[in-house]
Amino acid sequence: MTATVTTASRTRTTLAVAAIAPAVILAIGMVAAVNLAIPALQASDLRPSVSGTAWIVDSYTLVFACLLIPAGALGDRFGRKRGMLIGMAVFAAGSAIAALAPSVAVLMCGRALSGIGAALVLPATLAATLAGVEPPERPRVVALWSALTGVGGVFGNLGGGLAVELGDWRALFWAAVPIALVAGALIASRVPDQIPHDDPVDGGGAVLLTAGGVALLYGIIDAPMRGWGSSQVLGSLIVAAVLLASFAWYETRCEYPMLDPRLFRLSGVRVGSLGITALFFALFGLFYVNAQYLQDVKGYSPLLTGVCILPVAVTFPVTSAGSTRLAARIGVQATVAAGLLCLCCGLTLLSFATLATPYGLYGAMLAITGAGCGLALPPLSGMIVHALPPTHAGVGSGLNSTTRELGSALGVAVLSTILASRFASHLPAGLRALHGAQRHVIQHSVTAALQYASSVPTAGVRARLVDGTRDAFISGTSAGLRVGVALLLLTSVVVVRQQRSAPIADTTQPTDTDLEAR
Repeated sequence: MTATVTTASRTRTTLAVAAIAPAVILAIGMVAAVNLAIPALQASDLRPSVSGTAWIVDSYTLVFACLLIPAGALGDRFGRKRGMLIGMAVFAAGSAIAALAPSVAVLMCGRALSGIGAALVLPATLAATLAGVEPPERPRVVALWSALTGVGGVFGNLGGGLAVELGDWRALFWAAVPIALVAGALIASRVPDQIPHDDPVDGGGAVLLTAGGVALLYGIIDAPMRGWGSSQVLGSLIVAAVLLASFAWYETRCEYPMLDPRLFRLSGVRVGSLGITALFFALFGLFYVNAQYLQDVKGYSPLLTGVCILPVAVTFPVTSAGSTRLAARIGVQATVAAGLLCLCCGLTLLSFATLATPYGLYGAMLAITGAGCGLALPPLSGMIVHALPPTHAGVGSGLNSTTRELGSALGVAVLSTILASRFASHLPAGLRALHGAQRHVIQHSVTAALQYASSVPTAGVRARLVDGTRDAFISGTSAGLRVGVALLLLTSVVVVRQQRSAPIADTTQPTDTDLEAR
């Protein structure tokens, strides 16, 4: 009888996850998919700089990250299913605006609107799924949902490559419109309604958090172009510090805070958030440079570039599925440590990739990286989910998702900053000697530099400039990945030292009274 119940419970869990899977994969996938369109964007009539390109990528990710927690609270307040349906409609509208964009500014606005839609969807997917399954199945739901978020990044690379290959960068955004509508229809027909609670929504906290995040990334992304000592960059970073400190102060005094900073006294919330931020910092920073490396350096097509990320698609879900069982056997602390160490090894090896690196070896490095992410992510996600009471499921899943997207946005911002600085300083002398607007464009666009170098009529000079440009990009990529590894190692030490080895399979949830006591 028990086996029958267990089988039925697992079937319900699988069906619940399947109902929200397209929405999760689409929301996460669009973070990665745009990376495949970067060379096409830089070669288009929009001609964004490296800084502009980073903003095209991060305008979605930043809004997505900063609104996830307030969007999770809105879902708890007004109904998660309703929020997901509105979110899919907003996502589709933003994608259509991006596809029609006549300028970089409009493209960024369309991407930001899609980010709002994605923020309404993602936290509700985990919260709604957890509400529909039995407590013993919750760790499995978290593991499956975590695997979906990782697979979403991989499928974003594949889908992005296919869309750009068959059309152009605009085709990528057009393709997202019908997928969003289909995902919305599936949610409408398969996801049950949840009873909302009547806590008011913290609008002030949402404004402070979003504004602080924008100011922080503005300073990081624009530093290579304006200089770290410029008044704009320093001013932006100071404003970010003030706004984020004000957010923390405001939330401790708000009767119904969006994200009470005191939640981070809970070791599961604190350690899980830090670990996930570091993990996605590394993974999506890699996706950002990987797309350009394979297309601009190796000369692969967008579709082949997307296919080449498949080693991550294979190892990530496999190790993620086994992570819960491994944690039950050797402990959460050891599982997280093994995953983060594996990720560091993969990124370190990738930082040594050159033009001559065969894809077989490169693919093996990607597989190691994906395996590390898959091992570490489910237990880190479980720490956050199990540290909060069921009534805060939307905020808990919103925090879970926010750390992912914040890490992704920071990864793109930091690695693009290092890449841009290193690339400009290591370009061949013949390109650095150019003057005016042409020099500015070439020093801030890998694609533009390669196009100019390839147009030089003298064969010998042309070959030296092309090779030198590729070497400059590889130098920037290597430096960015190694800085990322150093930051990840430091974070990993903190995460592992603070992690308490409570089993991930523990399904007991704290009540609101317990949470207040803690």
